[in-house]
Amino acid sequence: MIANSLRSWLQHMNESGQLAVVDKHVSTEFEIAALTKQYDGVKPVFFPKVSGYTTSAVAGIASTRSHFAQALGCREEEMIPKFLEAIDHPLPTEPVSSEEAPVHEVVIDTDIDLLKLFPIPIHQEKDSGPYISAGLAIVRDPETGNQNVSIHRLQVSGPNRLGALILPRHTFNFYKKMEEKGLPLEIAIVIGVDPILMLASQAIAPLGQDELEIAGALKNAPIPVVRCKTVNIDVPAHAEIVLEGKILPKVREPEGPFGEFPAYYGAKSNKEVIEIHCVTHRKDPIYQTCLAGSDENLLLGGIPREASLLRSLKNTVPTVRNVHLTKGGKCRFHMVVSMKKRNEGEAKNVILAAFAGHYDVKKVIVVDEEIDIFDMDQVDWCLATRFQAEHDLVVVHRALGSKLDPSTDNGVGSKMGFDCTVPLSAAPNDYEVTRIPNFAEYVQNAVVTDRLPQQIVDRYFGNN
Repeated sequence: MIANSLRSWLQHMNESGQLAVVDKHVSTEFEIAALTKQYDGVKPVFFPKVSGYTTSAVAGIASTRSHFAQALGCREEEMIPKFLEAIDHPLPTEPVSSEEAPVHEVVIDTDIDLLKLFPIPIHQEKDSGPYISAGLAIVRDPETGNQNVSIHRLQVSGPNRLGALILPRHTFNFYKKMEEKGLPLEIAIVIGVDPILMLASQAIAPLGQDELEIAGALKNAPIPVVRCKTVNIDVPAHAEIVLEGKILPKVREPEGPFGEFPAYYGAKSNKEVIEIHCVTHRKDPIYQTCLAGSDENLLLGGIPREASLLRSLKNTVPTVRNVHLTKGGKCRFHMVVSMKKRNEGEAKNVILAAFAGHYDVKKVIVVDEEIDIFDMDQVDWCLATRFQAEHDLVVVHRALGSKLDPSTDNGVGSKMGFDCTVPLSAAPNDYEVTRIPNFAEYVQNAVVTDRLPQQIVDRYFGNN
């Protein structure tokens, strides 16, 4: 497995020519974000020289499907089945001692000032300040003791104080249990991990399932974990940085605006507050950040959602073959599904199941199994030639969607599905796709150069 830690992953990317290294001093104010965006979808970007810091930074550690497949040691088409297998068969973590954990090489428990310690960037023009955007937030269920891993946007609002957007899922549920008792919830924020740990943190898993165990299954090896110094939480021992603290009960402070994944700003409002009272890190740590709305950010959310949606759609129509959350739809809102249709009306059932599968989904295109759903030209061709709105369009109004979609009414809006499958009653030649015989053979045997031979140049252009 290539991705055993952030460092082993970066070493692989460097040795394989897939890493962009910025050989100049860069500012945390917009410059790191600008260069990350420049190489988005192409290469991770390493910043060995950050102005005002001795700590290096890295961004966009995996921003293509190929990157994630490399990290997982599989082909791109094998990622979703492998992810589902890992959810079904998690691998317990492996506790190690503090002495064995690189992340405990340095311990700071007094006078904590996060902006002096680490090059935490400001990404977008109207962001309210520096944000930790690639931190794994690990909390423990106060009733069962099971851990949960997730990612939240974290505004640095004081030397040791973070404003957090915590959506109503597992972490929020654990926090509310404690807040109702007037008690804080312990939390550890882990910064600087490999793509597999990042991906596993976004798994849509049952309540009580530790995403570190999903990561272990993806790696075919247990994740070494170490108990934090001041909170009862186990963290990856080979991480770069860990912030230990508590989510304060009954405290809300202004957070935002922040440039979110749809490429719009999430508004300012009063949010939960995390107080950090201990920091541990490797000697000479690497600070990891993620640009919101980047391909890395979108795929981190998209790939696990594809896995979850594929499973739920197969439960509705077993002949569903694959799903794709498109980049244009921010890997959240627009989905393409391929299926083998056996009965008329099945595609519409798939559309409705997709809307129910995740509230973010607002447009679904269903195509036949031979269509490459990752080729949007093919998908658009199906929409152009296999769809008639009179009988192939499904529209649902006033349904819950994403509150980060500015076109909705506080998250409530319309959803639309397109049945682009060939009618079962169609004559065999109605939808027969054109083809060139022996195409692959001709292409393989062709001799092609990038310049005209000199005799051709002389023949046609000598006297022009």
